Amino acid sequence: MRFSRRADAVTPFYAMEFGKHAAELEATGVHVVKLNIGEPDFGAPPAFLAAIRELTDGRPLAYTGALGLPDLRERIAQFSADQFGAPIDPARVVVTTGASAALLLSCAALIDPGDEVVVADPSYPCNRRFAESFGADVRLLDTDARSRFQLTSTRVADAWGPRTRGVMVASPSNPTGTSLAYDELLDVCRAARERDGWRIVDEIYLGLADGDRRSVAADDPGAIVVNSFSKYFGMTGWRLGWAVVPPEMIPVAERLAQNYYICPPTPAQMAAVSCFDPETIAVAEERRAILRTRRDLVLDGLHRIGLHVPVAPDGAFYVYVDVSGTGLTSTEFCEQALQAAHVALTPGKDFGDVGAEHYVRLSYATGEDDLRLGLERLGEFVSSLRGR
Repeated sequence: MRFSRRADAVTPFYAMEFGKHAAELEATGVHVVKLNIGEPDFGAPPAFLAAIRELTDGRPLAYTGALGLPDLRERIAQFSADQFGAPIDPARVVVTTGASAALLLSCAALIDPGDEVVVADPSYPCNRRFAESFGADVRLLDTDARSRFQLTSTRVADAWGPRTRGVMVASPSNPTGTSLAYDELLDVCRAARERDGWRIVDEIYLGLADGDRRSVAADDPGAIVVNSFSKYFGMTGWRLGWAVVPPEMIPVAERLAQNYYICPPTPAQMAAVSCFDPETIAVAEERRAILRTRRDLVLDGLHRIGLHVPVAPDGAFYVYVDVSGTGLTSTEFCEQALQAAHVALTPGKDFGDVGAEHYVRLSYATGEDDLRLGLERLGEFVSSLRGR
């Protein structure tokens, strides 16, 4: 069978690859501490699960409109105003099959073959893959600890060329867990807008951020702002996300959604309305506080082990760890940590080129007992490396 050049060019998603290897190891009876996947261990909120149980009474669960249930879109718009300081028209809310579908729709709507798209290095790899699938040339812009591994408006402006059409930015970011200051994020968007460029702003982890949680949607109505139920609400497997799009993009997004996946999952949409009740928001905020406690535990543990974290995260549930001092590349470190210490991590090559062989991503989305055990095992593993 002959596959497309696009399919052949896509590299594995190494977070998932190491998850697969961890599962193979566990099948032999070994317990693996999984710190490789960004999946909150809390699960969906109780009210959502109760609503799902009620929906499984045999009633028809037909297609909804491609843009999502009107009631859910209204609740998302109100949530944007209440939590993120961004009042928006519910008509601009596009409910999607996970945030991935929101990114897919956005790239399909905006990118023609040969367009250049600016993305930070390091960054979430699937964003690049979506853009490349529609023929974009993705230009990775180097970042480092001085910019908190984030783009700057100056960097974007300097990199903008005649074929550049837009920028993709995430705050807080995967894999680093770091955020852009809100004013700087607006400046990045302004740099693109002044060059007649589009901007996709990934706010999937904004609900888990420390401090300022303002959405770009408040001040840049031309931006496409992507969010999800997966992280703040812990609903990864239910595959539900959304995008806030400019008014002129609404019919475009609707046509694309109709053709790509018809509509988001109906039962997940119906039950997700409960996520915006005060009781569920309180549950989500309690979980956000738990994640901050886990972050402190992990940062302290890594410090004691002697593994360097150049920038402390301020959102999401990731730590970007410099392992170059061990004498191993990040891939070697992850492979050996899995086999020798039975701890699954993700190598930096998943996220770009800069520092790819120096950094690993650790996810603290799992429980404290596993985090403590994983840190203990990593400590013994790193000590064994230094004793060679």
